[in-house]
Amino acid sequence: MGLSIIPYIFVLLGAVLWGTTGTAQTFLPENAHPFVISAGRSAVGGFSLLIAMILLKKIKFKSWPWKETIYAAICISLFQLLFFSSVKLTGVAIASVVAIGSAPVFSGLIEWLFLKLRPSKIWGISTAFALLGCIFLFMNKGEITINPVGVMYSLIAGVGFAIYTMSSKSLLQKEEAIPAVAMTFSLSAVFLSPFWFLYDVSWLQNGGNVGIIFYLGLATTSVAYVLYGRGLNKIPSSSALTLSLAEPTTAALLGVFIVGEILSATSWIGILLLLGSIVVLTVGSRSAKQLPVNS
Repeated sequence: MGLSIIPYIFVLLGAVLWGTTGTAQTFLPENAHPFVISAGRSAVGGFSLLIAMILLKKIKFKSWPWKETIYAAICISLFQLLFFSSVKLTGVAIASVVAIGSAPVFSGLIEWLFLKLRPSKIWGISTAFALLGCIFLFMNKGEITINPVGVMYSLIAGVGFAIYTMSSKSLLQKEEAIPAVAMTFSLSAVFLSPFWFLYDVSWLQNGGNVGIIFYLGLATTSVAYVLYGRGLNKIPSSSALTLSLAEPTTAALLGVFIVGEILSATSWIGILLLLGSIVVLTVGSRSAKQLPVNS
């Protein structure tokens, strides 16, 4: 019994670590550009895992599935650029919940439009919740905490994350989770490297700021993805998705209680509706799988 719960704890811890990403960013100075933060996070997270994987001889560069890895790396790079920009504009709570809450909606739309897979009723209900949630977030009356441009960035980040998940799925059919994460984030670091020369990096002369970048790279990337991958191997993906709810929930709670973000009643309704959309999708998908095929 004790052992069987460990994979669930791994997934939960991974999701909680992801949820601290936006809050960690808020402790960086004003001149820390979101693009440099993204480049730093990818470099620390990707290269630390890559070195370990090369030493363990887990990566065969010649036969590596480069196409899927390049797609995944481009998408995770765009996701980070947009997400960190959104956190700067509209705060941790809103940015995190909109980006994560909208990803399953966009994933269903992409499958519908490009793969010609008809979405399920559950997806339709979940999407209605997510759309309502976004409407409530846009309904703010001149509120400082909500920046419409920031919300738009989060929505586009949701598209990026949806495509990243789909690219990663095909990559994980060919390679193990940890080498796949190592290669994806290392490539992402290469793609984002020009930003080191385009923006002010003087804030990295401060040891505390470097520590935050290392936290973002090691804890919220390397450790979080390894924990998540390890747990995912042993438990149903529907359970893992449900536990992933810990990510936007952690982010929203930290945004309010640690960063001190003040949200109006309409913002809270929007956040709860977006969280509700993920609950509907994860719980509904699990129930649907238990139904007989001919239904």
